[in-house]
Amino acid sequence: MDTLHGTATERLASWRKRGLHLRVQGESVFVVDTGSREAPCLLFLHGFPSSSLDFHRVLEAFSERYRVVVHDHLGFGLSAKPAGYSYSLMEQADVALNVWRQLGIRKGHLVAHDYGTSIATELLARRQRGLLPIELDSVTLSNGSVLLELARLRLSQRLTRSPLIGPLFARLVRRSMILRVLRGLWGDPERADPADLEAMWLGMVAGDGRKRLTQVSRYLGERIRFRDRWFGALKALDLPALILWGDEDPVAVPAIAEHLERAIPGAELCWLPGVGHYPMLEAPEEWSTALLSFLAQGGPF
Repeated sequence: MDTLHGTATERLASWRKRGLHLRVQGESVFVVDTGSREAPCLLFLHGFPSSSLDFHRVLEAFSERYRVVVHDHLGFGLSAKPAGYSYSLMEQADVALNVWRQLGIRKGHLVAHDYGTSIATELLARRQRGLLPIELDSVTLSNGSVLLELARLRLSQRLTRSPLIGPLFARLVRRSMILRVLRGLWGDPERADPADLEAMWLGMVAGDGRKRLTQVSRYLGERIRFRDRWFGALKALDLPALILWGDEDPVAVPAIAEHLERAIPGAELCWLPGVGHYPMLEAPEEWSTALLSFLAQGGPF
């Protein structure tokens, strides 16, 4: 699967053609499923406020050896963005499990970025309790504010999550502002591909996405409310774990990665020097090489 080229509109259209839509909890969920069905499975969980398209630069590196499955969470990208939905991370975990069940996936390596890391920790909490209907071989966490108290949220994130200001901010927010905020998340903003940034924006606003920003942003409160449940699952984890981190992330700062390394038994911490919040887009080769190396060695366990 080649890296997407062309304008943002063309990239999003090409990405749509590579995927399929599944019916999950009465809603349409967009899924890209590539690689051999006989190969070990990689289960990717994307971040906020973007989509599965974040992984378009790295899929080719993995699809030769693995079956790779990545979907747009409800409220994101090319998936449905219903008004009557909680957008709880708990329900997003249910959606992920439903997608994998429909695709016949019973085990795999979990790879999560940003928002996806909180979905991953909910899945691990269920596993800890014997409630996870899928076997996990390893876990990779990449640039996610799992420990919200250590994160440095952007002003736009703080405004969007407000029940009073959020809806107004979402209606008034301009494309130019969002593109500027996204570009600032790169370790080197000059490395940000304008078409990738534009595609993120198009995915955000597609299908009434602008109206859902406040609802989706409520996940930040859940990171506080369920901190003990999720962080507790990490401290008790008995799987190979990789913390794959761009060390110039201005939001999910290096202190989060260091804290995770200390907390997760046997975790391996791999820094991507000079790289920001979207390492799979900013440094796809380095990100892919580090993850492939981890998967090949089976982790430290």
